Amino acid sequence: MRLTTKGRFAVTAMIDLALRQHNGPVTLAAISQRQQISLSYLEQLFGKLRRHELVESTRGPGGGYTLARKAADITVADIIVSVDEPIDSTQCGGKENCLGEAGRCMTHDLWAALNQRMVEFLDSVTLQKLVDEQLAKGIQIEDKPATRRAISTTPVVKPIRVNAPNSVFALGNAFAKS
Repeated sequence: MRLTTKGRFAVTAMIDLALRQHNGPVTLAAISQRQQISLSYLEQLFGKLRRHELVESTRGPGGGYTLARKAADITVADIIVSVDEPIDSTQCGGKENCLGEAGRCMTHDLWAALNQRMVEFLDSVTLQKLVDEQLAKGIQIEDKPATRRAISTTPVVKPIRVNAPNSVFALGNAFAKS
């Protein structure tokens, strides 16, 4: 089994979400910025996580994502399977046709047993355990959600309003009224 970035990023993003959801919904933009994961990639992953009822979304200002279940009730296997990450070491995808028409390869049972152990292991690790490990390592979590404001170091120069006619005709009309 080779875990691709899809599975790795999904687990990483879920840990980030679980660590910070006590402040309210967490935006994908904030996760993207902290974890250096493309925002569009996170949107794809969270669409799948939402369809598998691992996260819930809140729309509008102050919106974002929260966990749909307790972190202790979500396993790493749940996350990986929800983003369509195959957990399979066999060459045939478990179909027992490793050699085509000739049937199974000699090591099929070995790789099938490895698959079973991997699923058992990933199913034994909860999101809460991963969150607790991060907290034990001393990860710093901001108290308030990060709001990004555009603050410029250069002052804003407003144009000077001149109350003068803008054409020859307006100038003529100005003199005619006087």
